[in-house]
Amino acid sequence: MNIIEFAGEQATTFEVRWHSHDQWELVYCTNGEGDFKFQNGMTMHYAEGDTVAIPPREVHCNTSAGGFTNVYLRLTDPSFPYKTTFRVADDTERHLRAAFQQTSFYYLSDIHRSELLLSALGDLIAGYMVVLRSNSEFSEPVELLRAQILRRYVEPRFPLDECIRRLPFHYDYVRKLFKKEMGLTPLEYMTRLRMNKAATMLSSQAGGDYSVAEIAGLCGYDDALYFSRVFRKFYGMSPSAYAKSHSGAAGK
Repeated sequence: MNIIEFAGEQATTFEVRWHSHDQWELVYCTNGEGDFKFQNGMTMHYAEGDTVAIPPREVHCNTSAGGFTNVYLRLTDPSFPYKTTFRVADDTERHLRAAFQQTSFYYLSDIHRSELLLSALGDLIAGYMVVLRSNSEFSEPVELLRAQILRRYVEPRFPLDECIRRLPFHYDYVRKLFKKEMGLTPLEYMTRLRMNKAATMLSSQAGGDYSVAEIAGLCGYDDALYFSRVFRKFYGMSPSAYAKSHSGAAGK
């Protein structure tokens, strides 16, 4: 139970290509933010202090426009009762981060009988994951709306207000609850997802294959000028200037 098969750390990285593992992969973001993408079409955003847990043989990649650092480990037979990908946020004291960093240290060390410490850390991390998830799960209205936005945010005519009104809850209640739990309004959350996708495309090598108008369309905007205004407000520069400033990022 909770056997640590591997542990390591990543320096500043912009892209991890499609891959999978035979064990659970747990990735703790120590700096930056980005998106895990999965072959089933799901995207999961993460930021500093988040841990993403990915089940065995789940094909995924990891991209970040601004770069990220993390500590990651592979865990066999974990004792948490989950079967699908999930994310937890660390507590304010960053106890989970400390456990991940200790795991990385002892995995690489030559300390006598370090396997005893790794066994204890495996149990500790699995316990943290259960406790933190049970205390951070979204309420039903927020999870329903969040899931719809994640599935459809790249649609230029995605009717966000209509989706909120169709939920079996009062419109204003959903918006206020979403802001409370997510830290963003539904529109801000959708815009953030769109901007992250646009930044990723612009900074990647493949970004040169698309015009700004095409990237706008692929990120949910059918008006390239409006897309450029939103992008400039979000990143402080135009899409073309952003692409130039990150032209070498994909090769790092």
